[in-house]
Amino acid sequence: GRLVFRACRLLYPNEVQVVAIHDLCDMKTNVHLLKYDTAHRKFPEEIKITGDDTFQVGEGENAWTVKNLGGRLNPSQLPWKELGVDVVLESTGIFRTKAVVEDGKVTKDGYDGHIIAGAKKVVLSVPSQDQIECTLVLGVNDEDLKPETKCISNASCTTNCLAPVAKTINDAFGIKNGFMTTVHSYTNDQVVTDVMHKDLRRARAACMNIIPTSTGAAIALPRVVKALPPKSMDGLSLRVPTITGSLVDVTMNVKKEVTKEEVNEVLKKACESEQLKGIMKFSMEPLVSSDIIDDPHSSIVDGLSTMVLPNPDGGSLVKVLS
Repeated sequence: GRLVFRACRLLYPNEVQVVAIHDLCDMKTNVHLLKYDTAHRKFPEEIKITGDDTFQVGEGENAWTVKNLGGRLNPSQLPWKELGVDVVLESTGIFRTKAVVEDGKVTKDGYDGHIIAGAKKVVLSVPSQDQIECTLVLGVNDEDLKPETKCISNASCTTNCLAPVAKTINDAFGIKNGFMTTVHSYTNDQVVTDVMHKDLRRARAACMNIIPTSTGAAIALPRVVKALPPKSMDGLSLRVPTITGSLVDVTMNVKKEVTKEEVNEVLKKACESEQLKGIMKFSMEPLVSSDIIDDPHSSIVDGLSTMVLPNPDGGSLVKVLS
């Protein structure tokens, strides 16, 4: 949520205005965490508290006044109609299914509770756990987003990195099947020292371990790259001791016999296309994870790491890092 706030203010200040945030912590804490960020550094504009429940971002006529909504309110209880909210970003990771409504009352809240509360649209920052109206990865299935769509999942960070690569390779060479591994920076679902967690691997210290765990990216991928064969991709995540910057390693059996150079050329051209320009980027530089922090692209292909082997049954085995 804070990263989207930063992006809206720093990249799209004339197109988007954040009018309210809702978090479990108090406004003083929210303002401090917006102002100072360990991974992305200090916010470049002034942020100051201006009232009991408001803070200001920036100065002068272009400043934003943002309402800080306190309390443990569910989506359907939030004052979106009163605030005239157009779009809500649901980034708690908690509300991943639709609300249950019985006799006109919400008995179990869900992501569409924001619509019930008066917002026009809601965007989830995670894959939904039900059949949401639209799961969207920019540059991959933009055509699925209709003007009338109200509830949208933006899939996950891993899916946004993987899907442009998978679609490009599938369109060019035809994917039979494959595995993906995301080498993923730790998140706040993990722990600093060994402590209880329902996932016993995530119960171990995030800063001291490589932690194998699950990822929903392989499941979300067919929702956006519909040309992929059913159940053709699977994968897992390795949580590693870095604070930000992650990597997807995807290995695919493809139908055509190809070379490393051909794979890289196809990916490079796709990055320059109207559909993926600004979304996927191709690099032949020896980058490491800290080099991609704050890069706005969803996917940065590491052309130096592309590998290809002939498949004895025909076609090729292709590995791409992004």
